[in-house]
Amino acid sequence: MNMSEPSTASAGDAVIDVEYEQPACPTQHAWARVPVEPGPKQRAALMDRIRRLLKERNAVMVSHYYVHPDLQDLAIETGGIVSDSLEMARFGRDHAATTLVVSGVRFMGETAKILSPEKTVLMPDLDANCSLDLGCPIDEFSAFCDQHPDRTVVVYANTSAAVKARSDWLVTSSCALDIVKALKDKGHKILWAPDRHLGQYIQRETGADMVMWDGSCIVHNEFKAFELAELKKEHPAARVLVHPESPADVIAMADAVGSTSAILKAAREMDAAEFIVATDNGMMHVLRQQNPGKVFIEAPTSGNSATCKSCAHCPWMAMNGLAGVARVLETGLNEIHVDPALIPRARQPIDRMLAFTAAHKAGHDAGALVPNIGAA
Repeated sequence: MNMSEPSTASAGDAVIDVEYEQPACPTQHAWARVPVEPGPKQRAALMDRIRRLLKERNAVMVSHYYVHPDLQDLAIETGGIVSDSLEMARFGRDHAATTLVVSGVRFMGETAKILSPEKTVLMPDLDANCSLDLGCPIDEFSAFCDQHPDRTVVVYANTSAAVKARSDWLVTSSCALDIVKALKDKGHKILWAPDRHLGQYIQRETGADMVMWDGSCIVHNEFKAFELAELKKEHPAARVLVHPESPADVIAMADAVGSTSAILKAAREMDAAEFIVATDNGMMHVLRQQNPGKVFIEAPTSGNSATCKSCAHCPWMAMNGLAGVARVLETGLNEIHVDPALIPRARQPIDRMLAFTAAHKAGHDAGALVPNIGAA
C-alpha cells in the first residue's frame, strides 16, 4: 500500500491517495477522504448533536471495530453496537429503529439495506469502499462462476450486493470455517471469493476442494512475517493474534487466528500480559478498553527501511467521522440504495448464513441446513 501526502479536498476533509494491485480487476487506483480531527469543543458539540438527532430520527448507530474510537464509543453509549460485520447484519435487522447509521464501508451499508429494505440506511461517506469489494467486479466474477458451474459459490461479506446475488452462501471470518466444513461434509466443491488468504486458510483447515478468486485486503496483505519474527524476539512472552485475511506465513506464527470477535475473545481469555495483533489497528481501542491490564502491540507491515513500522489502518474506514454522522442524520444525505429487484436474490445467501450461525450458536445441528450433493 502506498499513500501520498494529504492534500485538500473540501472544507473539513483531507485526501489520501491509495495505490494497490488487484490482479483480477483493472482498477489500480483508489482514494480516500479522511476527516480532519475536530478540536475538543467541536467534538463535544458534534457528539451532543448526534445524540439529539438519533432520538429525533428514531435512528441507531451501527459501527465497525475499525472506525474511529469516537464512533465506537458513541454507538455503545446511545444503544447501538460496535461489532464485526456478522453482528452488524444481525443487529440492524432486529433493531426497532427505522434509520440505521452504518459507520464502516459500503458493503456493510448494502448488507444492512438488503436485510432491512424498509429501513433508511445512511453512511457518513458513500465513497468509503473496500479493496476486496472493488477487486471483485460483478461481470468478471460472474464469468468466473460460469467457468465452474459444478461448484457451490461461497463469498465473503466484503462484496457488493450484485456479487452476493450471484452466490449460494455468504460467510464472514467468524463463521467461514464452520460453513465451508459443513458444505464439504455434504459433498460440495467450493468456488471461493474474494480474499485468497482467507480462502487458503479455510482450505488448509477444512481440506475442502476450493477454487479461489485472486483478491486480498490492502491492510492485512501487508503484514510481514520476517518483521513479525523480529518483533517477537523483542517481546518473547507476547502472544500473536492474527486475522485470517493475512498472508499464510504470518498466520503460521499466530497463537490464535480468527475474526475480530475471535481476536477479542482470545485477548480476554489467554493467560498473557502482552499481545502482538495483526489486524486493522482500529481494533486496538476496544482491545485496550476490555483488557486494561494488558499491552497490545501492532504487528509490523513494513521492513527496516520504512519510517512507519505499522500502518495497518484501512483508509476507507478512516473516512467515517463525527461530522459525517451528524450531517447525514440532519440532512438524510448518503442514503444507501440497492436495486429492489436484486434484494431477494442477494438476501438468500445472507439468510442462509444467519440461519446457520443461529443454529450453531443454539447448539443445534447447523449442518442439517446444508443440502447433500447428489442425494436422491
